[in-house]
Amino acid sequence: MKSHFDVLIIGAGLSGIGMACHMKRESPGRRVAILERRQAIGGTWDLFRYPGIRSDSDMVTYGYSFRPWNQHKTLADGPAIRQYIEDAAREHGVDRLIRFGTMIEGANWSSEHRCWTISAHDVASGEKLSFTCKQLVSCTGYYNHDQGYLPTFPGEENFAGLRIHPQHWPENLDYRNKRIVVIGSGATAVTLIPAMAETAQHITMLQRSPSYVMSVPGYDIAAAVLSRILPLSWVYSMARWRNLRLQQLIFKAARRWPVKVRSWLLNHVEKQVGKDVDMRHFTPKYNPWDERLCAVPDGDLFRVLREGKASVVTDKIKTFTEKGILLESGKLLEADIIITATGLVLQSLGGMNVSVDGTKVEPGKLLTYKGVLLENVPNFAYLFGYTNAPWTVKIEMSANYLCRLWEHMENLGKDVVIPRAPVGQKLEESVLSSIHAGYVTRRQEILPRQGRSLPWRVVNNLKSDRNMFLNDPVGDASLELTGPSKAKVESINRRAA
Repeated sequence: MKSHFDVLIIGAGLSGIGMACHMKRESPGRRVAILERRQAIGGTWDLFRYPGIRSDSDMVTYGYSFRPWNQHKTLADGPAIRQYIEDAAREHGVDRLIRFGTMIEGANWSSEHRCWTISAHDVASGEKLSFTCKQLVSCTGYYNHDQGYLPTFPGEENFAGLRIHPQHWPENLDYRNKRIVVIGSGATAVTLIPAMAETAQHITMLQRSPSYVMSVPGYDIAAAVLSRILPLSWVYSMARWRNLRLQQLIFKAARRWPVKVRSWLLNHVEKQVGKDVDMRHFTPKYNPWDERLCAVPDGDLFRVLREGKASVVTDKIKTFTEKGILLESGKLLEADIIITATGLVLQSLGGMNVSVDGTKVEPGKLLTYKGVLLENVPNFAYLFGYTNAPWTVKIEMSANYLCRLWEHMENLGKDVVIPRAPVGQKLEESVLSSIHAGYVTRRQEILPRQGRSLPWRVVNNLKSDRNMFLNDPVGDASLELTGPSKAKVESINRRAA
């Protein structure tokens, strides 16, 4: 079975659906398909099912600009986000373009035929599948959906209770009146703890080192009030503008005045945790935004700590025991359930093997052009969003740029685009080198490289990116655009006839 498309999108998550919706709006004449190995829309938001899962960006900016999030709850839960993505896909007719249960084995570009061939199989039946396309767009994010990061713990085989990684949450887990230890202090841990604390006997966050935790309003009161007197579209636009500016302000301030921002964040926490919680548990050794800030709505984490339903321990693990975890300090944390919220495993291109004329493409050795196209790889886009702002904002600008680029190529009679970087442009750092989180430092060698200057440098700056994607010329001397030869056109026409 073989099918040909103008554009193939890999992944039906937030990025893939957003890309397809933009194409429906801006390039409606192109034949498009989305290949998704799971049986549902949503990507990350369909994969993760642990208690309390929610966005760590406000939904007004995390949602699509073309489909306003008009609810006033600031951080939405996983099921609500999954439903939001499904609704957007259905409203734009994108749901009909998805081929579920399609596992991609590899993609090869043929310079002779000037197209991509994607080898795949049907997950359920094992049937071999093949697709060809002119443009290939990877919307798979940058982590492994099959496995999370799980370090080896001394004596872990001795633990008699249940051990769980949040990426593989068991269905219908009963944790009522259980003693729970969550290993980790990142976004997953600070989400799990208040969600489970209400019914667990007690839950402890065990961290090797603290993270910055920031309370945000759980409900947008200003937007709710304004929506009573103004059109929803106006309220949405104002809230989106406000939130984006505020996020950028905090990030820029953290980079320029790290000591002052650190003091402001810690004072904010100290007011909420109460006098009985040692602030050493919330005082990181690094500066704000060296790693992402953890957001908690209405300080729910701090509330369960004040109420004694949860606690925080900062220590190192000596060994697992039959009853729990023995710490290097000598303290034993007894547990019925241990949750290893130890992070993600980076993966490039969703694990897909990509080659050009049979030669394997190694993203970790290549630059990106405008953070979208991959150096020396024809007709290929790799979409990933912001790390210091809502992911979707950059995905939308990238999608808009690609639609403009393809239209530009069509107007010039060109069908192949290849970014060519100048000599000396490449640096050894990756596109995520500004983030010092463990999941990045462990495997950042697989990510595309960072360039010295635009358009080969990923700057994660909303103002600069908006100009580059939406206002600057579509291409420059670094983009090699070619069209098929007369003989190739005649050959293509003969095959089509």
